[in-house]
Amino acid sequence: MYKYLEIIALMITQKISFGTVLIQNSFQTYLWLLQVTDFILIHETRGQPDGLIVCHLPFGPTAYFNLSNVVMRHDVPDRKTISMVYPHLIFNNLNSRLGLRVTSILKYLFPVPKPESRRIMTFSNDDDFISFRHHEYSKNEHGEIELEEVGPRFEMRPYCIKLGTLENIEAAETEWVLKPYMNTASKRQLLSVHDEDSE
Repeated sequence: MYKYLEIIALMITQKISFGTVLIQNSFQTYLWLLQVTDFILIHETRGQPDGLIVCHLPFGPTAYFNLSNVVMRHDVPDRKTISMVYPHLIFNNLNSRLGLRVTSILKYLFPVPKPESRRIMTFSNDDDFISFRHHEYSKNEHGEIELEEVGPRFEMRPYCIKLGTLENIEAAETEWVLKPYMNTASKRQLLSVHDEDSE
């Protein structure tokens, strides 16, 4: 779990690490006083990351994600050293109303990159599972662009968005929640809209 936290800290370059802290009401006030705009909580089961919570301060929203197929950075073959420049973000196939909402929640975790940045983070939706990939690109001797994966990689699936913060989550209004009957094939595409549906 600590290795995963270190990798997340390398991905998000503007961060304050609190390690394993018991979340209490005063903790969020402390973060707000430090002018922290977002914080991320990672859940694990037996050392394997399986949940992610993204909370925007001071008023929310708070988004909950399941994590699966987590491949740690040290398991990626021929990986490069991670650059600390701000990454360019690619959001693919997240064009429904919910997909755009998830995009806005995730993109504000990262500062605006400089144009010359060669670091790329991709959030690509396929069947309501968002595949996260982390690459750096370079040009070879022929001038062709080559992508090199630097890790980690994982799949994430949103299951709830609340309009408040974790400090008042019981009283917060639920903006969206994944319900069991939404898992049927006809209703499965929640994060994307096909071209014929958008007309």
